Amino acid sequence: MGKGKLAKFADMAEYPHVFEYPYSQVADTPCEMKGNWNRDFFKNDHPIVLELGCGRGEYAVGLARRYPEKNFIGVDIKGARMWTGAKQAQEEGLANVAFLRTNIEIIDRFFAPGEVSEIWLTFSDPQMKKVTKRLTSTYFMERYRKFLVPGGLVHLKTDSNFMFTYTKAMVEANHFPVEFITDDLYHSGLDDDILRIRTYYEQQWLDRGLSIKYIKFRLPQEGELAEPDVEIELDDYRSYNRSKRSGLKTSK
Repeated sequence: MGKGKLAKFADMAEYPHVFEYPYSQVADTPCEMKGNWNRDFFKNDHPIVLELGCGRGEYAVGLARRYPEKNFIGVDIKGARMWTGAKQAQEEGLANVAFLRTNIEIIDRFFAPGEVSEIWLTFSDPQMKKVTKRLTSTYFMERYRKFLVPGGLVHLKTDSNFMFTYTKAMVEANHFPVEFITDDLYHSGLDDDILRIRTYYEQQWLDRGLSIKYIKFRLPQEGELAEPDVEIELDDYRSYNRSKRSGLKTSK
């Protein structure tokens, strides 16, 4: 680990709004914040919104600025990236944003039933090779159900046609209520100040001429979930910081 990363980790260790639980630390130990985020940290009863795979934390910080009546938690395992948003929130004195450094695969260990009202997935890795790694797979939907309020909102904003097509098929297969969907967000006519928050990488993709896809749907608590049985064409480009795709042309 480089000196820069070490300095960032040391810096974050002093931030009261950053909680770090690497997988090895929580394998057999319950998180003391589970069920207590509003009481012990935010000191209010406002709705909690998660940004999963928050990267640099631009979305979590941007949402916190616009919506002081909500609480936001950015979640990622990459601490050196998270430091950017954590530092910004600290400097601005934003009391309604926190960061949780952990593996998203175990996200249900950190929140109690009904503790979270919304989930944002902003430019998640499409994980074209393995369905259970996709953050919109039924594998993850089952985990989200454990802490999301009944009918809670899930937002996906992506540059990946594969991720968008897969998510749309998953939503349709399970008859989830869709509130909005578009394959070209910035030409959709949707006037929403939340969606105007742009991450660093989003701007890079827009500059490359890629369209941004968006879907907002509700996740019911009841019903058995089914994976969609569809073949999806793989993305024909390589996004920033994503591994080179295989020679396959389609995937489920």
